[in-house]
Amino acid sequence: MAAPSGLPASVAPVICRNVPVFPAVPLSADAAPFTPQGADVRQRGARQQTDAERLFCRCAAKLRGLRADTSQLREELNLLFDQLISENFNRSLEPNINIRPEDVCHLLVNASCLVPMSQEHLVVKLCKLVHHLLNQLKVIMDEHTLDVMLKYMTSVLEACSTWTHLGVLQALATVVYGNGPQCHQHLNNLLGEGGVLLLYSAPSQPDMDLRHMALTCMANICVRISGQPPLDDRHKSVCFSVFLETLQAARPDDGDELFYCIVIQAALKGLHCCLLGGKWKFGGGEVVGSVLAALKRLMFQGAPGVSVEWPTVLNPAPLPHYESPSERKPDGEVTKPTEAAKDGGGKASANKKRRSRGKGKKTSIEESRRDDEDDGEAAALAPHKTGSEAKPAVSLNPSWKRNTSDSEFSDPEGSAQSKLRLSHARVRQGALHCLLAVVKWVEKRTLYGYWSSFIPEAPVGNGTTPPLTLLTIILKDPSPKVRACALQALSAMLDGSRQFLAVAEDTASPPTSYTPFSFTLATAVRELHRSLSLVLMAETSPHTLTQVIKCLAHLVSNAPYHRLRPGLLSSLWKQIRPYVRHRDANVRVSTLTLYGALVTTQAPLPEVQLLLQQPEGSGAGDCCGSFTPQDSRALSWRRGGETPSPRGPRTPKEAEGGPPWLLTLCAALVTMPRDEPSDSEGGGGSTLEPSPVRLEALQVLSLLVRGYISLTQASLCEIGQLSARCLAESDPSIQLHGAKLLEELGTGIIQQYQSESDVSESTRVPMSQVVQFWKEVLSGPLNGALQNQQHPTLQTSACDTLSSILPQAFAQLPEKTQLMCITVLLGLTYSDSDLVKMAAVRALGVYVLFPCLREDLMFVADTANVILAALDDRSSNIRAKAAWSLGNLTDTLLVNMDCMEVDFQEEMSDMLLLKMLQAATRAAADKDKVKCNAVRALGNLLHFLREGQLSRALFRQPLEDAVRALVMSVQSVATMKVRWNACYALGNAFRNPDLPLESACWSGDAFAALCNVVASCKNFKVRIKSAAALAEPGHRRCYGDAEGFGRVWRSLAAALRSSEDTHDFLEYRYSASLRHTLSRALLHLLRLGLPLDVPAIAASLVSEEDGGGGVREHLIKYLRAEGMGEEKDAAAGDAKNPQQRVQSLQQTVERLKIMDTDTEEEERGKEALIYFLGDLLKDCEEP
Repeated sequence: MAAPSGLPASVAPVICRNVPVFPAVPLSADAAPFTPQGADVRQRGARQQTDAERLFCRCAAKLRGLRADTSQLREELNLLFDQLISENFNRSLEPNINIRPEDVCHLLVNASCLVPMSQEHLVVKLCKLVHHLLNQLKVIMDEHTLDVMLKYMTSVLEACSTWTHLGVLQALATVVYGNGPQCHQHLNNLLGEGGVLLLYSAPSQPDMDLRHMALTCMANICVRISGQPPLDDRHKSVCFSVFLETLQAARPDDGDELFYCIVIQAALKGLHCCLLGGKWKFGGGEVVGSVLAALKRLMFQGAPGVSVEWPTVLNPAPLPHYESPSERKPDGEVTKPTEAAKDGGGKASANKKRRSRGKGKKTSIEESRRDDEDDGEAAALAPHKTGSEAKPAVSLNPSWKRNTSDSEFSDPEGSAQSKLRLSHARVRQGALHCLLAVVKWVEKRTLYGYWSSFIPEAPVGNGTTPPLTLLTIILKDPSPKVRACALQALSAMLDGSRQFLAVAEDTASPPTSYTPFSFTLATAVRELHRSLSLVLMAETSPHTLTQVIKCLAHLVSNAPYHRLRPGLLSSLWKQIRPYVRHRDANVRVSTLTLYGALVTTQAPLPEVQLLLQQPEGSGAGDCCGSFTPQDSRALSWRRGGETPSPRGPRTPKEAEGGPPWLLTLCAALVTMPRDEPSDSEGGGGSTLEPSPVRLEALQVLSLLVRGYISLTQASLCEIGQLSARCLAESDPSIQLHGAKLLEELGTGIIQQYQSESDVSESTRVPMSQVVQFWKEVLSGPLNGALQNQQHPTLQTSACDTLSSILPQAFAQLPEKTQLMCITVLLGLTYSDSDLVKMAAVRALGVYVLFPCLREDLMFVADTANVILAALDDRSSNIRAKAAWSLGNLTDTLLVNMDCMEVDFQEEMSDMLLLKMLQAATRAAADKDKVKCNAVRALGNLLHFLREGQLSRALFRQPLEDAVRALVMSVQSVATMKVRWNACYALGNAFRNPDLPLESACWSGDAFAALCNVVASCKNFKVRIKSAAALAEPGHRRCYGDAEGFGRVWRSLAAALRSSEDTHDFLEYRYSASLRHTLSRALLHLLRLGLPLDVPAIAASLVSEEDGGGGVREHLIKYLRAEGMGEEKDAAAGDAKNPQQRVQSLQQTVERLKIMDTDTEEEERGKEALIYFLGDLLKDCEEP
């Protein structure tokens, strides 16, 4: 029975309150009746319903009571729909609205069942209600409701008149938003051949509104919400093709420009959704070129004075004629500027330069620009000259600097022009968003071919016509949002381009006959610097200014300044200096990021080193002149008495021994209060800088210490005090960066004291100062950070700080302090946090190498037990660090064996050694990141074990398992690091004279594995390590019988012949070292050879000489030390000079001459070998 109609409004709440509450169940035919949530809540007195909730509750109850056969159904539905549509359910305006999504879904399903398709006006009104409720309440529909609504709307599109389709498509776009994968049953009807969306989105569709709404539907189908699967590739490709076809289609001659822009915006939104799906899946280079060509054309949509014949495809090659202005002038526009326009532009530029020297003054142009940019899109609405009065696109004067009178248009005309300019700006912004997505998801190597279309490769000026690139938009577009998008796209292109830009070089003049690619790239880098510097001076929008500085940071991080003429960084350094005092905190953060990039790029860079050594006052005239931005008020928010420097400008002589200006600045930003509130932070008073600024300043300090320790070491104590102050604060992020600063400082000092360091002893940090520094640090708040269990990341960084103590300084610390460090690290290995445990195990792996600790047997044993426990941890990262520490610990065993002789080996527990051997063997079967250090530890342990241990039955099987683990690692398909470490480990084991190589069952397998890789492995480092391992045994008996010895010889000889055969260019850098190691191994075998071995050796060399191979030539080069210097020889493990090598070969010849032979074959081989070696010695003596 239908509910009575026309009830008073006051009755409805009573009915709603009396409805009982039912538990939530899935929507189905057997579902419980609809029950508004608010009634029961109000009865309990939790809160009062809002007006919107009461209206929704009342209308839902009425709608639920209606039946399809009700006589007044049409009037009732009209009334209910009107009431719901007229109500504002926007939660941004009324956040207390609490209407459950399932209630909305139930209402829509009921309504769709009651509205017949014959009532087209009711159908349109229902579609409007669907859009209204879903859009304002942000409802995510369940699958049943989604299926019901899609069936209903697709049926409406087939059955109802065309005039209803616009409203239906609007509702459909709301329904399918983010639900593309869930709509798979209906996608064929919508996107299949003859589908309604394809029909209405086609460029031939005359109705722009229908076309726009169909494209919006397709875009919303492609939208992917986090946590949901993406749309299938087939339907996504269909949508992609439609979007691209729409972007490529020209505007109809009779079409409205504003409607055309709206259609293009929908297509750009859809293309952007397709591109965000992950890796590029839409075709090859031609499709990429088509997309980029369409996007480049739309990047300049509505730009004044741009008249260009745009290509349909961009080819991945520099084709500047594509961007040159056309001779055709559409719509009668004159693209050539008048003389008056030129003069006006010149005067404006001159005025700008003159007024920039003043303080507190600003031109009317700057005022109007700042007013325009208070609202994001309002800048695009600012009137500017068009047509014959417009400045051409090739002008370098930013278009936002040109303004006209407000009376240029009448009110209606001005409003229409403003709307059109706003639409054009949104098109440009959408095109740049799509370009950013293309840059992110298309392979970098593919995009490098298109750089010339978006980044100029030649300097602008000198009468040449500048190309239309991203820099044109950044310099000229009137909308700050568009400029920011262009900067983001340019930053994405520059990000990760270091390998591509590494070719750039202009230190020498290029040839006149042609322009090398390296010079072209260097010119592009210089043009980027020049253009971005112009933008930096002109930009006052804080958001866009932040993007400019970030873009410069990406450029600095990737450009090879050591291959470019100096001066670029000096100019930039001075120009960005005032921005560290900008009112906007985001600008200050990005400025510090740029300084971080400057001190990181190719550090230590001489140009940056000179800039850091300049006194604070140097270049002040430059900074206050041409480099000072227009908004001087925004850059002077600090009082003069509280500048970052605690003292006034110094003379060069005073500054010579002082800290760098950047260090002083960052320290001030971390510790000193600001005097005026930042634009991006409310409040006032004398508070510290915002946390992002302080964190970035600490990051810059860490980078400065890392790259330029020689300039910062004079402020060692001050940096320590700053870090201690940070560690004492309550903010964990500040504490973390304070600890990282200490770690960088400790690492820098360690690098100074390394034996291979080129830092002279007089310029190092004095040892007494280092010891005092660590005494203060370890007695300060670092202990609290080590025990802060609430913040594991901070504990991890504190452990890393402890591991960065200079070993020599650690030995001079008080014994109590040393014990504290060791005890804390041993205790933290039992932490519940994997990060802390990993850092503690790694730190112990560093400490075990300290000379003052490695001889402490108790510490070594405690560390070994901790490492063994960590090797059984469930986390592979912890096991990897434990394997690395075990490798270091076993390195220590070998060092102690050489230094302490027998005492240390006798005192070391056999059971502990056995546990270490077994644990390392198990780890050698783990993941590669564990295995690479486990095999290193195995090699050290096999070298360390003595005859008494090896002869025990307890060690026999573990010994065999260990060697076989190394053999498997050599032969495996693991990473090359694992394989060359395994080869090195076998060589290390072969150095142990007590290892039973001549009798062990595993010996043949070990030599066979090494012989195999030395001749066949593609990686030359693996071959080098295997050749070195084959040359390690010191006695002939270790190689086995004559057959085994001959196999080793033939493998080494074959490897030497093929030492230049590789298809990988990167391997050629190791070819000289490989030939050196192979030659040394062959001569080593000659010294050990017995009469039984001579025939095989002689036969190999004689056939080599007949065949004209390369063994002889390589041996001569080795004996003469050609191809490798003495330093490289030492690095390859050969400390002999050429004279000693020749003497060793002479001794081998003398030994062969007195060698007794038993057979005629041996005698012939002996004579042939003596002749070959004698001839070899003669060749070595010749100059």
